[in-house]
Amino acid sequence: MAAPTEHEDSYEQEETEEEPKAPKIKDTPEDIKLEAIVNTIAFHPNRDILAAGDIDGDIYLFSYSCTEGENKELWSSGHHLKSCRKVLFSSDGQKLYSVSKDKAVHIMDAEAGKLLTRIPKAHDVPINALLLVDENIFATGDDEGTLKVWDMRKGTSFMDLKHHDDYISDITIDQDKRILLTTSGDGTMGVFNIKRRRFELLSEFQNGDLTSVCIMKRGRKVVCGSGEGSIYIFNWNGFGATSDRFTIQAESVDCIVPITDNILCAASSDGVIRAVSVLPNRVVGSVGQHVKMSIEEMAKSRDTRFLASCAHDELIKFWDISSLPHMKVNDYRRRKKKDRRLKALSNKAFDTGQDFFSGLVDSTEENSKKEEEEEEEEEEDDDSDSGSD
Repeated sequence: MAAPTEHEDSYEQEETEEEPKAPKIKDTPEDIKLEAIVNTIAFHPNRDILAAGDIDGDIYLFSYSCTEGENKELWSSGHHLKSCRKVLFSSDGQKLYSVSKDKAVHIMDAEAGKLLTRIPKAHDVPINALLLVDENIFATGDDEGTLKVWDMRKGTSFMDLKHHDDYISDITIDQDKRILLTTSGDGTMGVFNIKRRRFELLSEFQNGDLTSVCIMKRGRKVVCGSGEGSIYIFNWNGFGATSDRFTIQAESVDCIVPITDNILCAASSDGVIRAVSVLPNRVVGSVGQHVKMSIEEMAKSRDTRFLASCAHDELIKFWDISSLPHMKVNDYRRRKKKDRRLKALSNKAFDTGQDFFSGLVDSTEENSKKEEEEEEEEEEDDDSDSGSD
């Protein structure tokens, strides 16, 4: 073998003297790739940690960072025998709750991934929905429409009610922890009083499955997503019939996450995540997308900086939503333009070229000043219907 030349020696010396490159900081954490479709995700309430559950029943805990290459798997668990349907952290972040197609409820130590409590046959059929009410009480909903509310101080359920004819898709509760709301594949919203431990009423049937529910507008409005692409709005204490509805020009609204009191993110089977204003009812832009992949679930980080989403592409993606809390949507109309494209609201979102605004109220330059003044005067009177069917 020939001896190294002088040129080679100097090259090697230069190479060793090069300083290591500074780590690259991105706007959002990198995608997390799993080996199966992820059904559910949840952010930790006070740390940069994300939990995920997949169709194989495995649960993962990741730390995430905007520094390139810094996302790390902290632990994984295979305690569930079948698909994990929902994961949620306790309010202090010390416990991780999960429900599964195997009909079981698991409560784990979030730090170590150790199983603390298991309710093996919590329901007679697979469980689909979960809500944590406080440190002791949680609610579960199953594939046949049964709602159970549990008190872990006693280890049993104190409410076991079936008023839906199809699966319970989502559960939420008011700020007073008194009125619990459910949505179902039968097209109705259920109202339950957990203080009095009783069923109150079902809403009228809506078109298609009701897929998700949240409370907005300082507790005055209940918003539901539907499988046929509409968003339904109910007045608080007017749960029987909708006060308003509008379509978002999507195949479906599979899940919704409130970002502020006026803006939510809606995910669809077309893979697009839309930012949607509620009263005034309007799609304001695109937050991101899983290209042509149905989105299973979204979650908002504790500081409203990131939205995470999981889809059939086996990816968990992060989106920058820090601009949404500062967005103002004016309540005035504009003539519909041809080929109006969905505005990208983050660097990673792109224009799909569809007219997502067709049929929705919008803005005009001519009367914008006048309408803005009227909106300010009427801001406190938001309870009226927008009339934007």
